[in-house]
Amino acid sequence: MSIFASVTMAPGDPILGLTETYNADPRKEKVNLGVGIYVDEQGKVPVLDAVRQVEQALARDDQPRSYLPIDGLPAYNRATQNLLFGAGAAILEAGRVATAQTIGGSGALRVGADLLKKVLGDQAKLAISNPSWGNHHVVFRTAGFQLIDYRYYDDASHGLDFAGMLEDLGKLEPGTVVLLHACCHNPTGVDLDAAQWAQVVALLKDRGLLPFVDMAYQGFDRNSTDDALAIRLLADSGIPAFVVANSYSKSFSLYGERVGALSFVGADRDEAARLLSNIKTTIRANYSSPATHGGKLVAGVLDSAELRALWEQELGGMRGRIHTMRAAFVDKLAALGAPDFGFINRQAGMFSYSGLSKAQVDRLREEFAIYALSSGRICVAALNTGNIDYVTRAVAAVCR
Repeated sequence: MSIFASVTMAPGDPILGLTETYNADPRKEKVNLGVGIYVDEQGKVPVLDAVRQVEQALARDDQPRSYLPIDGLPAYNRATQNLLFGAGAAILEAGRVATAQTIGGSGALRVGADLLKKVLGDQAKLAISNPSWGNHHVVFRTAGFQLIDYRYYDDASHGLDFAGMLEDLGKLEPGTVVLLHACCHNPTGVDLDAAQWAQVVALLKDRGLLPFVDMAYQGFDRNSTDDALAIRLLADSGIPAFVVANSYSKSFSLYGERVGALSFVGADRDEAARLLSNIKTTIRANYSSPATHGGKLVAGVLDSAELRALWEQELGGMRGRIHTMRAAFVDKLAALGAPDFGFINRQAGMFSYSGLSKAQVDRLREEFAIYALSSGRICVAALNTGNIDYVTRAVAAVCR
């Protein structure tokens, strides 16, 4: 008998499983609103011109393809620090930030989780927003953390339960890690405003909590600078230590290149150096070193003033199309006499908690070949001028 005979079938990923079902659906009018990537007006993942120019230059250069250092390309890490904290930021001048290139944002989360578990031991606890991206739970639970929910989304208002969030964070024990979405909260699209972020940062400092910020969608709400507000408030707050995981998958449209980074902030230059050494040993035990190509693409764009400006322009185009689709979705549903969906215009980023019930989502799939998550989360970027009339008519129908 095989030594693997006792292995049971693992549960499928709800998002990837939905896409598999969508792909098998033969109906020509089908629409996938469960997808977790940005697609353009034609339903394609765009190739950014700024990225294409770097890629063409790399092809002409024809450099050898050896391993990167464990912590990745130095130029990539410097550019990441400048993008997150701001070029010339005091926290960077003080040498307090240890940054490593990782295999996507997911790799950053896992390396960060493993290192924090090593530091915190059996007392490792993570407070996580209710709801949050499903893989957040998987990564930190697998790393050995005890997970604690804090209130975040308010079903009644389709907005933020800020009072509940503050109350729950205020009850946490000192040393608890608090996972925060910097912007474009996944799955709800509901974010904190500047004043609310200031209150949260003050509470984290007062309670002695350890912020762990995940930023997968920098530039998809306002712009790359304004979307980094939470990180910059933390940097200026006097909090001695925090962690940031970020991804370039969405903002550079480089999903398959797995481009992310992990930054640990220490109390001083010496602490940051010790943190970097431990980040590197953790990476070495996981995947040894990151990938070259995607890292060179990101660094090449961010290190060029001309290409950086072009990238910001292209990112603004993606962001603007999402805003346009949000407004059109709301306006067309109103014209069809559907219930008020105006709250969707107050949400940010690619995703929206639409307020649709599981029964309504099931009807959309069965009757109209429109696929969304059972929670009602939809990807606004999946809407375009070719499908929005069909989608809004179907949504209006299932809401009657």
